[in-house]
Amino acid sequence: MQISHKILVVEHDIEFGESVTQLLEKEGMTVTHVRKVSEAMPRLHSEDFDLVLSDLKLSGQTGLDLLRKIRTSGLECPRVIMTHYTSIKCAVQALRLGAVDYILKPFSDKYLIHAVTRAINEQSIQKENRQLKRNLQNALHNSTEIIGESQSVRELKILLDRVGPSEATVLIQGESGTGKELVAMGIHEASQRFDGNFVPVNCGAIPAELMESEFFGHVKGAFTGAVSSKDGLIREAHGGTLFLDEISELAPMLQVKLLRFIQDRVVRPIGDSQSFKVDVRIIAASNRDLQKEVAAGRMREDLYYRLNVIQVLVPPLRQRLDDIELLLNYFVKRYNLKLGRRISRVNDSLCEFLKDYDWPGNVRELENSVERAIILAKGEELDIDDFKHIKSNGANVAINGNGRENSLTPLSVEEYMKSIVLEYQNQCSETELAKMLGIGRKALWMRRNRWELYREKPRKVS
Repeated sequence: MQISHKILVVEHDIEFGESVTQLLEKEGMTVTHVRKVSEAMPRLHSEDFDLVLSDLKLSGQTGLDLLRKIRTSGLECPRVIMTHYTSIKCAVQALRLGAVDYILKPFSDKYLIHAVTRAINEQSIQKENRQLKRNLQNALHNSTEIIGESQSVRELKILLDRVGPSEATVLIQGESGTGKELVAMGIHEASQRFDGNFVPVNCGAIPAELMESEFFGHVKGAFTGAVSSKDGLIREAHGGTLFLDEISELAPMLQVKLLRFIQDRVVRPIGDSQSFKVDVRIIAASNRDLQKEVAAGRMREDLYYRLNVIQVLVPPLRQRLDDIELLLNYFVKRYNLKLGRRISRVNDSLCEFLKDYDWPGNVRELENSVERAIILAKGEELDIDDFKHIKSNGANVAINGNGRENSLTPLSVEEYMKSIVLEYQNQCSETELAKMLGIGRKALWMRRNRWELYREKPRKVS
């Protein structure tokens, strides 16, 4: 059965537009003919077209204006420009604005049909490639799969299935290391934006003086050091999802600007006179209680309510200990592939040993512990001895005045991370330390400054 493609013809010349319409309809296509940009855009927003075929010279706004509007609206259909003019500059501009072809009038019927068919087929192939790439990534890496069968994880998965297809803004809350970014990626993958960009932003890792430029972009020469123009992270996420991690770290000035963007979805780069409409879904996350942050005056109340349309709570690992065996086997398979190891067995008593630990660093700590164990394992089986480090770092045990162990008194995540740095900084590079903690080198450097904890420079031997 032949598929009937839908074509939107934008041509101010009624006679020529009708002739193109009749020609394409003879080829089994469904064609809509309009004369102006102002007539084309409402059609594009209300209907799905496989191709826009537009004249360059239109009544009022031009074909280039139409290309700009389509691009800023986030519409994905391919565009072909028709024109009597042979200006190379105009052709280049059209291609930069998203046109897939630029054909000169007069043209033969055969040439037009070929150009239209080719544009539609190329777009179809690109969509298939994006879908295949997504399927392959999921099959190889399970990048958005939430591992677990505990009651809390089952409830989380049900909630994500309902939240994903909507366009609602989502606020994810949970302790560090619980997998908030994984949850955000799962929401993105379950949405209609799955083939758009997923742009994660760590609000705590961007210096305050660079935040506005990083988020909203800038034009060349807008300030000292702006040697080229930059779109910014929000525009990079156009048509997709913007994930704002550690949202509580956002500077007050940026909170105001973000609130304004959420309200009108318009971005103006620093130093630019032009504003850009951006179609993006926002997901925010924090490991802090944002209601307390609002009460303390560190976060705007109106921004909190804008972000908290749907709240997702990610449980800590200590509340889902039944998932440890599944997570352990998953990470063993993953790091066998990554590290080229052949760990084929897990000792029966190991899972019970791991369940007896409080996991202040949550799933991230478990993953790092498994990676470390696989690297250092001497045989093909993991056992308790390969994980002795998790109870020797002081995170779970307090010593009383008599030198005996008290009941469990877990450190905060911050203290736990500091203890890891202190224990391993003389054995590992900064890159290895950051990887062990599940953070970037810049974030590790910022934490070192906060802790006033620096590496000692090696003394020169005279």
